[in-house]
Amino acid sequence: MGAMPSAEDTSAPAGTSVAPQEADDVAPTRRDRIAAAGSELIGGPFGRWAYARASWLTPVRVVALVAIGMFALGMVQKLPCYDWAWFRGASSQYTHACYSDVPHLFQARGFSDGLVPYFDRLNGDMDYLEYPVLTGLFMEVASWITSLFTSSDADLMGREQAYWMANAAMLLVCAAIIAVCTARIHRRRPWDALLVALAPAFALTATINWDLFAVALTAAAMLMWTRGRTVAFGVLIGLATAAKLYPVLLLGPLLVLCWRAGKWRAYGTALLGAACAWLVVNVPVMLLAPEGWKKFYTFSQSRPVDFGSFWLIINQHTGAFTNDVGPVNTYSILLMVLACAGIGALALMAPRRPRFAQLAFLVVAAFILTNKVYSPQYVLWLVPLAALARPRWRDFLVWQACEVMYFLGIWMYLAYTTSGDAHKGLPAQGYQIAIALHLAGTLFLCAMVVRDALMPERDPVRADGEDDPSGGVLDRAPDVFVLGEAARARLAGDEEGDEGPGRRVEWGRDEWDTGHWPPPAPGKGRHGG
Repeated sequence: MGAMPSAEDTSAPAGTSVAPQEADDVAPTRRDRIAAAGSELIGGPFGRWAYARASWLTPVRVVALVAIGMFALGMVQKLPCYDWAWFRGASSQYTHACYSDVPHLFQARGFSDGLVPYFDRLNGDMDYLEYPVLTGLFMEVASWITSLFTSSDADLMGREQAYWMANAAMLLVCAAIIAVCTARIHRRRPWDALLVALAPAFALTATINWDLFAVALTAAAMLMWTRGRTVAFGVLIGLATAAKLYPVLLLGPLLVLCWRAGKWRAYGTALLGAACAWLVVNVPVMLLAPEGWKKFYTFSQSRPVDFGSFWLIINQHTGAFTNDVGPVNTYSILLMVLACAGIGALALMAPRRPRFAQLAFLVVAAFILTNKVYSPQYVLWLVPLAALARPRWRDFLVWQACEVMYFLGIWMYLAYTTSGDAHKGLPAQGYQIAIALHLAGTLFLCAMVVRDALMPERDPVRADGEDDPSGGVLDRAPDVFVLGEAARARLAGDEEGDEGPGRRVEWGRDEWDTGHWPPPAPGKGRHGG
């Protein structure tokens, strides 16, 4: 296929038409060596004739189809567990790396007995369901769907399989929403959403738990903010927070960015919408079933040091925090506050206002890294944000490789601890290496995002002439408050009439450093015409 046209090339064969948005899309195969090399597996870079010959195959549709296909592959990966390993001893589901909370909690949290979450007390080690309200509703809806296709007196194994399938179908919808929203946030860069659709860790962890529901609400919220719909953004963030705690963190970096740009009304509207949506969902359960409602919050506080965190490495080496989780809670909060202070300083002192997606990724990553548990499915929180914050295939795949290694490491470690004297799997020392690897992968991607914020000319998004496509009212908005000499110097330059934040970076001798690839052919001009 022919080379992709440049962003300015909107030519098409006679008698055909190319949608303006499609014609102006930034093609990763022209900007990224890894993407260009990988495209050879499917026939090479997307050529200039492709849109005219297959106008129905828009980037968003391609991304959605790929996401659905990868989700299906992730379901296939769970097949050994679906067939037998979930039901025949703990070790088998770990050696096949196909564990999921979903079928086990069908019985353990009372759904198989028709108990109502938060209102009915459970039997066993949990007195109430330990999930936020909207996630509990999601689980209950899946239980209703299961009851439509199975009888209450059917064997438990069949009902657990049906429950997992019902949840998988609903989570598949969430995965498609995430992919579509990510593709539409950066109007000229829809192909960046392929990072989400093709992320191996995304497919492997999608059906471990119910995190995709909150991720989908968060992705939809970010799309609304991009379109300037601040009320809808706030409502969706509030709903997402009612499904999982982490989405509320996005309001922190947004506060600092709106402070720098003077967009107080937009931020106040979003905050009010988020608070109202969260209260509408939570207050009825809070009033009618207060003990069940607060279980999630008390469980989060009392939960011991758990899998995936650096706290577990400390615990296994020193025995600290084994009997008293209070110090870990305090230290985790302190580290998170320090990380947020650093992110806030970056937002106010960077020479150019960082993009919303960059700071959103950093604050969620900081929360996960400092937390006392880093479950394998937490990577789902970061994947869409990483695709928006640092759309560079090399860095993304390095991070994903670390996460896949950890995905295998945790199950092999659990296989080792549950296989008795046989000791099949990975011992504690090997598991600690896996933890360190996936923490290092996340820190590496954080470092790349921070570098882009401090050196905006190296930001892949801004190198193509954008300012903040995910920023909504922040996009191309002038600064009104900054800290630091570099930010003040830029603010002074903008006030004197220098080019604004959306100026295009032209081709030069440093195309490789700025992410532009391939360089223009001889005689084709500085934009590769």
